[in-house]
Amino acid sequence: MTPQSVLERIVRWASGRGPRPGGLRGAGDDWEMLAERRLTAAGYRILDRNFRTRSGELDFVAEENGVVCFVEVKGRRGTGFGLPAEAVTGEKRRRIFRTAEAWLARKRRENVPCRFDVVSILEADGTPRVEILRDAFREPAGARRRR
Repeated sequence: MTPQSVLERIVRWASGRGPRPGGLRGAGDDWEMLAERRLTAAGYRILDRNFRTRSGELDFVAEENGVVCFVEVKGRRGTGFGLPAEAVTGEKRRRIFRTAEAWLARKRRENVPCRFDVVSILEADGTPRVEILRDAFREPAGARRRR
């Protein structure tokens, strides 16, 4: 593949005339857009998207009925590796929690009620099945929230 052909592919993709690059990030972006639409339709107000720190990333920070919700989006094209929500492992929960602490400190909202939600997207038959799991997990063992 020549540098010219790579450049042509990038230009086609950026202009919307070519296929999206494959891989997980392309599907992840699509799942996050779908999740955002469902969250908004369910009454969530999106406060932040893809908030990153050295600890990790929060897909969404949202608010529902005065509660700050840290939302992780997980999708799967089938159940061969388990359900999407099962991919939120103990280590992933710890990283989400640490990143949530950083978001709260940065926004000066340390003393607000919070919870951790997961949006599970399963595309087993080509049609996505979206489920919002409210309060999907609690503060991981050994973690301390700053008060």
